Amino acid sequence: MMIAATAPHYQIYQALFDASYPARSTARALAPWLRQTMFWLPDNCTVRKLTAMCEAVALAGLTHERPSFGIDAIEVDGQKITVHEEATHVTPFATLLHFCKDTPNPGPKVLLIAPISGHFATLLTSTARTLLQHHDVYITDWHNIRDVPLSAGTFGMDAFIDHLIGFIDWLGPETHLVSVCQPTVGTLAAVAVMAAAQSPNQPRSMTLMAGPIDCRINPSVVNKLATEKPIEWFEQNLIGLVPLRYKGALRRVYPGYMQISAFLSMNAERHMDSFRNMFSSRVSGDHTKAESIRDFYAEYLAMMDMSAEFYLETVRFVFQEHALPQGKLEYRGTRVNPAAIRRTALFTIEGEKDDICSIGQTLSAHDLCSKLAPYRKQHHLQPGAGHYGVFNGKRWERQIYPRVRAFIHDFDE
Repeated sequence: MMIAATAPHYQIYQALFDASYPARSTARALAPWLRQTMFWLPDNCTVRKLTAMCEAVALAGLTHERPSFGIDAIEVDGQKITVHEEATHVTPFATLLHFCKDTPNPGPKVLLIAPISGHFATLLTSTARTLLQHHDVYITDWHNIRDVPLSAGTFGMDAFIDHLIGFIDWLGPETHLVSVCQPTVGTLAAVAVMAAAQSPNQPRSMTLMAGPIDCRINPSVVNKLATEKPIEWFEQNLIGLVPLRYKGALRRVYPGYMQISAFLSMNAERHMDSFRNMFSSRVSGDHTKAESIRDFYAEYLAMMDMSAEFYLETVRFVFQEHALPQGKLEYRGTRVNPAAIRRTALFTIEGEKDDICSIGQTLSAHDLCSKLAPYRKQHHLQPGAGHYGVFNGKRWERQIYPRVRAFIHDFDE
């Protein structure tokens, strides 16, 4: 992998982003003022149209700064409990963030493992908020790699597994893992490595949600796109260099703006409809609906770059070579063996309508953990749930979470 193979598209994107920033910044400042104006001119259609236009322009560009989790309190059984964030362990690439609850009994300790797939860990805000009702929640708050200097070293699959093991060791043996989507492969590998080493800090349970453990099963559109071209194509066409203005200058990355372009193109018509609905809802006076759509895209369009090493290794090992299910995945030169797992209980969750991780891909973890006692294994297929519905929304809160809570309780010895 040589720098000479890196495409210049990041520099072009940055120039266009800088040129459009004044318009987006002005629109972002005007929108709140216009929304306040509507309180004393509620029937003014012109003001509503101007507000809708400003919101659309403000959302037309990405943000590369992590949004706030915004979890300052939760309500449990009618009682309000204060929450504050605490960075308990920090590396150049991630922060182990603790949502500290002002209560003497926070519940079982849960490490929520967020994806490194373009979005910040704040994409799991709803997941964390729900888990906080009955658990002591920590989250892997991955840093935007473009802000990590080259002197910190590279970040590939081995480094990712290193971080998970390090965080679990930091939290201790009472920990339960909840891993969402892409990191389920690394999570299973980390637990297998700890089991093989007979670590005293092996987690009590791991919940793998909508993850690509074995992409050979019912391949989705995403899986097929990853296998249509050789890994050299991904390196030559999708990898860019971080511009000189950032701390991670000249680091090789898969840029966030390219990732969101891929996400949006998969369901382009649906996203266009959402923007049209936001505009028409604001104009018609349905401000609650308009703000719900606006808030969703404010989070959805917050993107982080991915390390080139981690991205290319994920494409190669997970989507092209299926290294873990074929027994070929290595960690620091040693084969990863999920059959070594005997203590950590396993719960897999899939969505019936998931178009990213198809039915059966996460369930395959049960076959890989062949030496794990049957009573330590559970699976749930959620009817009607798409990919995001597995960990966000009403189905997650009302139907999936109660099962996760019961599972964690069962193995919180």
